[in-house]
Amino acid sequence: MANTPQSKKRVRQIERRTEVNKARRSRIRTFLRKVEEAIASGDQAAATAALRTAQPELMRGVTKGVLHKNTAARKMSRLATRVKALGA
Repeated sequence: MANTPQSKKRVRQIERRTEVNKARRSRIRTFLRKVEEAIASGDQAAATAALRTAQPELMRGVTKGVLHKNTAARKMSRLATRVKALGA
């Protein structure tokens, strides 16, 4: 258990950051789910629009340290490929 004042403070800070990161991760997942649903419906226009709104959200997760850069790039690439395949 935390004994020193500094370690107690770090525990408090970590708890706050954890809450913020959970909210961010949840928000990102919501945007990704909207893209998935649009792809499942087969509507390319809706899927493209959802992908365009999800992209900055994913990149924001990278800059805030919630996601790794390559993870976000991989997710974007795979979603973009699936959206593009709807048109074919």
